[in-house]
Amino acid sequence: MSPERRYNEKEIDEIFRDAAKSQEAAQRQLSHSEGLTLAELQQIGEEAGITAEFIARSAAGVDQTDFPQPQTRFLGLPISVARTIDLPGPLSDEAWDRLVVGLRETFGAHGQVRSDGSLREWKNGNLRALVEPTDSGHRLRLQTLKGSAQTGLIGGLALLAFGIISLTILMTKGDIVFAEILLPMLFCVAGLGVSGITALRLPRWISERSDQMEKMGQRAVVLVGEKFGTARHKDQASGSSDRDSSAEPTQTGPTREEPTVAEPSEVQSILSEQTDTETDTAEETRTKNRT
Repeated sequence: MSPERRYNEKEIDEIFRDAAKSQEAAQRQLSHSEGLTLAELQQIGEEAGITAEFIARSAAGVDQTDFPQPQTRFLGLPISVARTIDLPGPLSDEAWDRLVVGLRETFGAHGQVRSDGSLREWKNGNLRALVEPTDSGHRLRLQTLKGSAQTGLIGGLALLAFGIISLTILMTKGDIVFAEILLPMLFCVAGLGVSGITALRLPRWISERSDQMEKMGQRAVVLVGEKFGTARHKDQASGSSDRDSSAEPTQTGPTREEPTVAEPSEVQSILSEQTDTETDTAEETRTKNRT
C-alpha cells in the first residue's frame, strides 16, 4: 500500500486559492441564475448558528412591496397619504394584535378595531389600516386624510375674500378713512396667515405620515415572516425528535441483570467476619489435639 500523498506549503496555498476562486464563481453563477429559497437560506443560517426565525424576518423585509397611492389634493395641495403593502402570508390573530399595538404606539391614537371574517380594520378618524385578502395573497392598506388642512385653507380663503370685498366696497365710496379700512385689512392679513401656515405645514405632515406607514408596513411583513419562520423551526425540531426516538434500539427478550458491586465498607465487613471464623476454627482444632 502506497503512503498517502502529502502536499507542501506552496501546493497547499495554490489548492486553497483555486478552491476559493471556484467557490466564488459558483456563488456568482448561482446568484445570477436560480438563487436560494427561504428554506435553503434558513438551513445555511442554522449551520452558521443563526436562528431560522431571524432569517425569516430579514427575508420578509427584503420581500416587502410598498405601493404609494395617488394623493387627494385640495386647491392643488396634497392632503392625504396612502400606502399598500403586499404581505407574504396571512396575519394570525396574535400578529394582528401586535400590529394594532404598534399602530397605537406609532400614531399616538387608540382607535377602534373591527373584524369581518378575514378582513381586519383599525380606524381612528381619517386614519385607517386594513388587512385584506387578494388574488395573490394578502395586503395591508394604510391611508389618512388631513381634514384640518381643508378647514384651514377654506377658512383662510374666506377671511381673505371677506377682507378684499370689504375694501372694494369702501373704495367705491370715494372718501377713504383709515379707521374704516383697518378692519378689512386685518381680515385680509388673517386670511393670508391661516392659509399660508396650513400650506406650509402640509409637507412636514406628509413626510411624517409616510415614514410612519413605511415603518408599520415593515413591521407587518416581519410579523408574517416570524409566523412562517417559527412554524418551520418547530417542524424541524419535531422531525428531529421523531428521528431520535426512532433511532433508539428497542430491547426485546429477557433482560440480563447487571452484577452488583459491593461498597468498600461492605467488603471490609465480610473480610472481618471471615477472619474471625478462621480464628475460631483454628482454636477448636488445637483444643481437640491436646485432649
